[in-house]
Amino acid sequence: MSWQKERIDMNIYSQGEVDKWVYSTCNICSIGCGCHIAVKDDKIVGIKGNGQHPINRGRLGPKGENQWYANNSSDRLLTPLIRRDNGQLEPASWEEAMELIVSKAKESLEQQGSNSIAIYSTGQGYLEDYYTIAKIGRAGLHTHLLDANTRLCTATTEFCLLQSFGADGTPASFDDVDVTDTLMLFGHNVAETGTVLHERIMQRKQREGKPYIIAVDPRHTLTARHADLHLQLIPGTNVALLNGLVHLMIQNGHIDQQFVEQYTIGFDEMKQSVADWTPEKTSKITGIPVEQLHEAARVLGETPSMVTTTLQGTFQSADATTACVAINNMHLIRGQIGKPGCGPLHMAGQPSSSANRTAGGVGTYPAQRNPMNPQHLQEMADLWNVEEETLPAGPEKGIEEQLDMIEQGKVTFFWNIGTNPMVSLPNRRRARKALESIFVVVQDPFLTETAKVADVILPVALWGEKEGTMENADRTINVLRKAVEAPEGVKSDLQILIDFARRMGLKDKDGQPLIGYSTPEECFEEWKKVSRGRPCDMTGMTYDKLEQHNGMRWPANEQHPTGTPRLYSDYQFPTDADYSQSYTKDQFSGRALSRDEFVRKQANGKAILHATRYLPPTEQPNEEYPIWLTTGRLVWHWHTRTKTARSPYLQMAAPNAYVEIHEEDAAALSIVQGEVVRITSPRGWIEVPARIGTAVQKGLVFVPFHYGSWEGHESANDLTADFTDPLSKQPTFKQAACRIDKLRKQHIVVGEESADYIAEQYQLTVEHLLQANRLVTPYDIQSGQTLEVPISVVNAPIPPYIPQRG
Repeated sequence: MSWQKERIDMNIYSQGEVDKWVYSTCNICSIGCGCHIAVKDDKIVGIKGNGQHPINRGRLGPKGENQWYANNSSDRLLTPLIRRDNGQLEPASWEEAMELIVSKAKESLEQQGSNSIAIYSTGQGYLEDYYTIAKIGRAGLHTHLLDANTRLCTATTEFCLLQSFGADGTPASFDDVDVTDTLMLFGHNVAETGTVLHERIMQRKQREGKPYIIAVDPRHTLTARHADLHLQLIPGTNVALLNGLVHLMIQNGHIDQQFVEQYTIGFDEMKQSVADWTPEKTSKITGIPVEQLHEAARVLGETPSMVTTTLQGTFQSADATTACVAINNMHLIRGQIGKPGCGPLHMAGQPSSSANRTAGGVGTYPAQRNPMNPQHLQEMADLWNVEEETLPAGPEKGIEEQLDMIEQGKVTFFWNIGTNPMVSLPNRRRARKALESIFVVVQDPFLTETAKVADVILPVALWGEKEGTMENADRTINVLRKAVEAPEGVKSDLQILIDFARRMGLKDKDGQPLIGYSTPEECFEEWKKVSRGRPCDMTGMTYDKLEQHNGMRWPANEQHPTGTPRLYSDYQFPTDADYSQSYTKDQFSGRALSRDEFVRKQANGKAILHATRYLPPTEQPNEEYPIWLTTGRLVWHWHTRTKTARSPYLQMAAPNAYVEIHEEDAAALSIVQGEVVRITSPRGWIEVPARIGTAVQKGLVFVPFHYGSWEGHESANDLTADFTDPLSKQPTFKQAACRIDKLRKQHIVVGEESADYIAEQYQLTVEHLLQANRLVTPYDIQSGQTLEVPISVVNAPIPPYIPQRG
């Protein structure tokens, strides 16, 4: 383990000693840090890290330390709201709200059929919630339209794993990061999105000099500044880079031929697909110098062990699944999987998005069952005691496809649970228009931007006010104990779902209630039976054991009573057609393959190498929109700030959006530091202050996506395109085209007006006035001259974040 000693981070606001500390897990990012919740007078008053938890040994990131403020926020919703005939949301009883939801659901089913209802959930809920959504959705409502904002965050993780290995579940774990010789962070700004994991990496680096770190990112992020080698590629060229690296590794003889022959299929086709990716061609397309390509290929080809992590810079880019498959290919041709310090570690963004995939709250059936396999559908029918022919089958539909169906009049009821799509979806104004046309239920603790499209809002319990389990990025299942009761008038997601099933009269084939459990732990016990014999087998887990062991990685069963640190150590992969979670898709078009097509591959327990073709991003800079736009997260906020903006500290650290511009681009446009500029794409515009520096490369701007009030004009997703990856259907947030427009007034110099006088009139500094007009000294200003004056210059500093604390 990288941690040599514990360090207990804490943030408490309490008069006197707290009454009790309650075992839990951080509910922010996907690292899964153990913690204890401070309770005094039946209120949550703080948090401290769990020194015994192997993930973090007591450390917490800034968002984790401040997450509890949301629980005590004065604007918590405490009663359901219904949109009345006057167009306003007004308070209602739970009885009235639930009866309206049930009547609208029944109306949709009767008039439009099962797939007129869509349930769109979150990556911040609990496994028990996701499993219940899966059961209600598929066995009760018979809809196949289950998705979550995990589609925006981590869908590509799932689909690249299905393509290469036959089932979901990232092969490597954080334990492998502790011992690997080489760590490639591919589109993963871990210093800001997984602060505790970054500290864990850097503590070992400072102590041992290992691992050698390669960072792949178009921006010179905090993560890249700590890397041994930064590959700063042109946006949208991930696959080009990987093809070039694999080409060199093959050319240099850095492959494990015995492993390839014994445990994989598809090598010849994969090799052919990278045959012409010479260093020169790769350099031309990616912008990375040839020497750096050779060095990266040498390190990756010679290293005794290698872990590769990926996150949104890969998942939300062009050719997302192909890039992640190329990374899997790289591990397989080197035989670096299933061994200590080896394997792909495709991350998750949210704290429990992995659990949503595992439990079936999104595309595939629970416990990694294949929705196109009749045998798997029969297994679920037997487990749920329903008729097999009533269960929906076939490929999943992602949120962007669901929006298409709404626009076509096919979906009329949309249930939104624990997420804020009116900030997080790409091209969000199109999404708003679609959702305004149908009946929308929003389940959330706060009145978010999505309330603008809601017909009913249900107030729900937050972290610490309910019990359940989550799955972090490396397959660790954690239990979160209930610390306090939810505010009066508020219910948990699970309570609402069970109540809905009862009111709808959902039954099994014997006439018994479809949902037979009433508590989270009872739900988990049923879920364990569903997981038995599947890759994610959790039959060896209980709530008490999860707390006792500070989390357990699946599979955890009789063969692995305390969990499994890494997958595929026996080099057997779940690619048998009868067992596999997927028959996979065509790697180029995304078309789902039939069983016969998959059987003809003859994988039969071997990993699958795929050809990886490079396709440039659909949208490219052009004459009208000459600049690349990319988006991403800040260390100080989480997603749409529903929780983090309610922490005074985090909100003060980063209260507003901005645009990051390279200093040479800013100089060419005479933009000054902090000047409010307009960023325009083919879909919309925003007006935000400029932060000028060298973090972004020339020709690229960066806008954080956390901000999105309808009243302001600072939402990055007013600009982003809603193109999706052909396999994972994950939107391509990271590449769009835009332009920068200055917002200026004109001032005609009269008489003896001085630079000081003019600057003061517009609340500018003299330096800003001179920069905006490309003037060197105040004496360059002449009477009668027309000056450009920025309409606003905003001081938009963001405090520096130091990932390694003493």
